[in-house]
Amino acid sequence: MKISIFKPSENILNQWLSNRHQEAFSYSEVGATKADFPKGYNHDRNKCLLGTGDEVFEKAKKALQNWQHFPANWTKIYPNNGFKVNEEVVVLFHLFGLYWFNSCRVIYIIDEDNRFGFAYGTLKNHVEKGEEIFFLERDDTGKVWYKIQAFSQPRFWMARIGKPITRAFQRKFVKNSFEAMQHAVK
Repeated sequence: MKISIFKPSENILNQWLSNRHQEAFSYSEVGATKADFPKGYNHDRNKCLLGTGDEVFEKAKKALQNWQHFPANWTKIYPNNGFKVNEEVVVLFHLFGLYWFNSCRVIYIIDEDNRFGFAYGTLKNHVEKGEEIFFLERDDTGKVWYKIQAFSQPRFWMARIGKPITRAFQRKFVKNSFEAMQHAVK
């Protein structure tokens, strides 16, 4: 993790990202969002209804591919050009007047008729450790659900000390992400 008082340029983000390619995951249970979440972590399972039908599902897929599920007013993903397995991304948060650089790597992608999304895991330079999956699911009635599921725990000392604040921002992220996806499918 890196903290800056200045908004990073694309050059700074590229430099940060180039140093992440060989970085290890910050946790050992890589891929565990596919099954039972491991013990010892906070477990979060959230979902919201986006609407019904093929058009909603296709719009939601496009929004997810373009990282529109990240609330633009206080988060940024770099690069923002879709997602690929084993690709690293900078997860940039703007909180308390500071820019917080965090690193994740895409672990797997779901691309099925009625399910679409991806999971990423935290790298050593992330304030938290764990894994998160963002995905869409269309049920038998045609309803399209957006789901965020994660297991995590604070890794950085400030996040451990301020765990209630960290958890509050995680809940805020989920709420804002739901709003962003609902807006994207209108």
